[in-house]
Amino acid sequence: MSSERKDQHVDLADAQQQDRPARNDFDDVRFVHHALAGIDRERVRLTTSFAGVEWPVPLYVNGMTGGSTRTGEINRQLAVAARETGIPIATGSMSVALRDPDTVGTFRVMRDENPDGFVMVNLSADATPDDAARVVDLLQADALQVHLNSVQETVMPEGSRGFSAWPGNIAAIVDRLEVPVIVKEVGFGLSRPTLERLADLGVAVADVSGAGGTDFARIENARRSENDYAFMTGWGQSAVSCLLDATDAAPGDIPALVASGGVRTPLDVVRALALGARAVGVSGVFLHAVLNGGAEALIARIRAWLEQIAQLQALLGASTPAALVHTDVLLRGGVREFCELRGVDAAVFSRRSERHIEEFG
Repeated sequence: MSSERKDQHVDLADAQQQDRPARNDFDDVRFVHHALAGIDRERVRLTTSFAGVEWPVPLYVNGMTGGSTRTGEINRQLAVAARETGIPIATGSMSVALRDPDTVGTFRVMRDENPDGFVMVNLSADATPDDAARVVDLLQADALQVHLNSVQETVMPEGSRGFSAWPGNIAAIVDRLEVPVIVKEVGFGLSRPTLERLADLGVAVADVSGAGGTDFARIENARRSENDYAFMTGWGQSAVSCLLDATDAAPGDIPALVASGGVRTPLDVVRALALGARAVGVSGVFLHAVLNGGAEALIARIRAWLEQIAQLQALLGASTPAALVHTDVLLRGGVREFCELRGVDAAVFSRRSERHIEEFG
């Protein structure tokens, strides 16, 4: 059943790529165009660093799948693309590999095909420290993603209904592992109070993984005979909202942030970086490329995205991804309403370049 479910998830996730809404919250973030702000493309660097992690690019292939013959082949092609483009990559949840050793190879292929790359393994917050150490060892992983998926579990027919042990499990895993632990949602967002609690648990990096991309409530509801959880579709906050919710947090109050969920284009990547993400993860768009053109199609897509991200940085006058936080952005529509309701001053974001010049010249 686990292997069958993994294959179902792939098909349902890719189907959502075909009928996704034309707009999401990224469209409510617009850059103020300053015609003389640009710099030479040759000055632009894509390297990013956070919490002791250094990546050559601010883009990563987020955790998607594994656990069946078909998904093992998908993971192989994802890993080849990561190897050829140099971007970090994550496995899907390896909980199935802990239960069924025969599926380990469907995940291990990510390291076999990408021996020198930055590879993250993925487990549920139900995992024990021993579980976490085991999957890290199986792939010689550079980091562990711990996913939070209470909404998905609630809608999943065979899902868990107990979540109270998660904070203690996370703290124990952080204490046990020597590699970085990245806590991520699966598409419903991490609020500021959640981020603050993760910092208290010792978590150094969090992926806000917001709504607007693959909707696992919708996926799990489609697997139910009665489709009786349709009202859960669209639950949660977008990555944009989560990044804004974390605005002005003091150093150490929250983990370093990366972002995913609803990322469709290089412009969305740059928008997330401008709102404080140190790197941006992509799942659905990259999965669709692999399913329809294999590793070669994804390699071409990633290379094009990286060059377009660099060109957008040059246009905006940002020599590094981190410098994008000094660009001016207009927050409109539902995003502005979110800011008003959460006490975030949206107007400040439209004048950030002026403040940066005043402070640093």
